[in-house]
Amino acid sequence: MTDRTDSNAPRARAISWRARLVLVVLFLIAVGVVLTTHRLLTDRFTETTRNRAELRLVLYSGNLLSELRQNAIVPQLLARDPTLIAALNSRDYAQSTQRLLSFVEEIGAASLTLLDMEGRAVATTERNRLGESHKQAPYFVDALRSSDTVFKVLQQDAGSYNFTYSRRVEGQGETLGVIVVEVDLRKYERAWAGISDAIMVTDSEGRIILATEPRWRGLTEEEALAREPASSAIQRAIQATSDWTALPADAYLSGEAVMRVEGRVAFRGWRIASFTAYAAVRDKVIGYLALEIMGFAILLALAFYYLNRKATLRLAVFQRESAELRALNARLQREIAERRRVQENLAQAEQTLQQSSKLAVLGEMSAAVSHELNQPLAAMKTYLAGARMLMTRNRPDEALTSFQRIDDLIERMGAITRQLKSYARQSGDAFSPVNMADAVASALTMMEPQLRSRRITITRTLPTEPVMVMGDRVRVEQVIINLLRNAIDAIQNEPHGRIDVLLAAGETAVLTVRDNGHGIDNFENLFEPFYTTKEPGEGVGLGLAISSGIVNDLGGRLLARNAPDGGAVFEVQLPILPVETRAAE
Repeated sequence: MTDRTDSNAPRARAISWRARLVLVVLFLIAVGVVLTTHRLLTDRFTETTRNRAELRLVLYSGNLLSELRQNAIVPQLLARDPTLIAALNSRDYAQSTQRLLSFVEEIGAASLTLLDMEGRAVATTERNRLGESHKQAPYFVDALRSSDTVFKVLQQDAGSYNFTYSRRVEGQGETLGVIVVEVDLRKYERAWAGISDAIMVTDSEGRIILATEPRWRGLTEEEALAREPASSAIQRAIQATSDWTALPADAYLSGEAVMRVEGRVAFRGWRIASFTAYAAVRDKVIGYLALEIMGFAILLALAFYYLNRKATLRLAVFQRESAELRALNARLQREIAERRRVQENLAQAEQTLQQSSKLAVLGEMSAAVSHELNQPLAAMKTYLAGARMLMTRNRPDEALTSFQRIDDLIERMGAITRQLKSYARQSGDAFSPVNMADAVASALTMMEPQLRSRRITITRTLPTEPVMVMGDRVRVEQVIINLLRNAIDAIQNEPHGRIDVLLAAGETAVLTVRDNGHGIDNFENLFEPFYTTKEPGEGVGLGLAISSGIVNDLGGRLLARNAPDGGAVFEVQLPILPVETRAAE
């Protein structure tokens, strides 16, 4: 028995050394793979976090620019308001404040103020400021000296900034007063404060004019970071994380590294910057590393069991080690499950943020849908009048035709409102094959009352074969109706109005709408929202902007040009639907 034990001892020692060597090699491989993976994943997730921060800055700067541009046109419009001019001439301001209050909700400005030549507030949407003197205010002095709209950024005693547009009001060649529009940009500070990033906006001189941390306003970026208030958004963001990046840090606050992303606001040299902690990068990297460690732990356990299965003398030790490895695996699995839950919560939060951003622009979409519903409502009114006349003349069959058209218009209005509902939900567009010829015919039927009342000659050229595109029938008809409506408005002063509609099919489907009006004067802002050449009250400038957005969503282009012999030409280019795809559909 002793000899057998002695003879098995060298073999057991050989197996033990071989097992130890394999385990050491596997451990070294695991360490190398984990370190390499850590570096690669850190770089990747850092870059992803930076890209997301840059996308958010693009969204924020776009919101700021949209708000500024929307309010920039208001002083010019109000300076021409006959009611306000008459009030300044007669010095009777009894109805002026109510007049401004009727505008402020529609415009979305913080306040509207009418000043007389002495700088006294004779009408304002903030009644407690009525009668205040603004004679020394820069926006009043500069507006009197300038013939254009003046923009001013003024710091208040509390540290916040006011953003105002002002313009002088003239009547019969004389200056009567000044209209002041205060832009509400502080609402974006309140919106930004609900996220983990710290945001600041600086003017062309590097002075902070908007920030999620109120103490930063009026300082430069270097001065703001040097203050390091314990309650600031960026301080809270880095308290639960550490310097988790292999790349050089963009900035440091209290010795902690943060990611700084800067963007440009296309307005007077303004800049926007955000500071993001590396907590998200750390969580993702740890999650992947935990998976790798678990995999290597399982591999080590299998190798250990295979190489030492014959070493019965060390079975008890091996069993204890296996039990420890199983416990380690269980802990790792719990950590992985926790990390996955955190990642799912983060993804859900991002989806919620995206949905909130979509709902934030539903106000603008509501204006667009209201714009699109005007035409069906006008057509319904005409058909109802015709049906009433036919019923009085005892022609019920023809009246039923009008009622059928009214029913089609109601269905179309329902489709337009469903588009608004589908945008509020988290779902994509459902496209289907659309025959462009049918869409043109339906749009012309919709516009028939206006065309008939204005005695406009319509020339349509449609191919005999179907011209199929992939899209939404209602949205395609929206584009055609908007183009026809613009053409009708363009030739309203022409004695012999004519509109040519041409549909052609080649590599793409091309729909051309041409009129013999005065043509296009300004191509630069043609497709911008709220840009219009019509008189106030006749249009809001959304038709071409909506049409351009729809065509872009369908993968096409909306082009505009002037015809050589006069008139405007609008051309819609959409990808043609291949025959194979039609058969599959």
